Amino acid sequence: MDRGEPAGYQAGMGEKASSIEELARKVRAGERRALGRAITLVESRREDHRAEAAALMEKLRPDAGKAVRIGMTGSPGAGKSTLIDTFGTNLTAAGHKVAVLAVDPTSTRTGGSILGDKTRMAQLSQDEKAFIRPSPTGGTLGGVAARTREAMLVLEAAGFDVIIVETVGVGQSETAVADMVDVFVALSLPGSGDELQGLKKGVLELADIICVNKAEAGNLKRAEDAAADLRAALRILASEREGWSVPVLLTSGLANEGLQALWQAIGAFRALAQERGSLEARRRRQAVIWFRAILQERLTERLFHGPAKAKIARLEKAVEAGETSASAAAEEALAAALGAALG
Repeated sequence: MDRGEPAGYQAGMGEKASSIEELARKVRAGERRALGRAITLVESRREDHRAEAAALMEKLRPDAGKAVRIGMTGSPGAGKSTLIDTFGTNLTAAGHKVAVLAVDPTSTRTGGSILGDKTRMAQLSQDEKAFIRPSPTGGTLGGVAARTREAMLVLEAAGFDVIIVETVGVGQSETAVADMVDVFVALSLPGSGDELQGLKKGVLELADIICVNKAEAGNLKRAEDAAADLRAALRILASEREGWSVPVLLTSGLANEGLQALWQAIGAFRALAQERGSLEARRRRQAVIWFRAILQERLTERLFHGPAKAKIARLEKAVEAGETSASAAAEEALAAALGAALG
């Protein structure tokens, strides 16, 4: 039906639709350049890009959802990147296609990732069956949920059957990542006194599998002691859930030790979850969490950059000057924003 748009506008929309269809086709074919373009598109904050990204995700959605989704966290120095490098290489050698999304802090200068995990995953970054992508948080947990989740779906549509999401191991990003994966693995570093401090109660409660990493020659006794401490802590802090007792494994990315046991534990956890119907329930719940995170992020951006922007700036100055309370100003700002949106 003709809604009165100019012919050029309609032609432009048609060109964009055709371009998105072509990009989706190339992503499904696993073309590397198309993968990079698609992930850049879903990570963009530009309004026109967001509309295109939403259209792309609708095209790819039927082809996504078939991968094993693994989250990995651990304090800095726990050896996450080395473990993932070796673990991922083992999986590609066994015939899997592995993608790694490293949730990095965002540079305040460039807006991009600052950790550069590709340089710390030397084997995997050269593997034709692997794909590594830093995923900048955008400074918000909503940013983690929005951009990393969409990138994960793009990679699944491209045929990657194992997706590993690595967190920086600080702050609250662990919760966001746990809410987008099938199984959450926490790494601990033995012998540094952080076995229980580094893996705090919240992470212990999130973890489905715990690895005491760097359990290689010369460090094995300390790793065994750390594992015993963690097992004791789990008995106190984390009860068995849905028939699953959280295992504490000894691993070494450097020596390639314990990684087959880790893959077997991941498979056992997912098999139990599938048998009980909790894997599908978990993914459905995660979809709602992702929706709310994206919605919250979009609302916040519209609030501070939309028609009510000037009003909010005046209210901020009034709060700073002590002319009004923060709560009263917030109510007024919200009313102004909603009025502008509905008006």
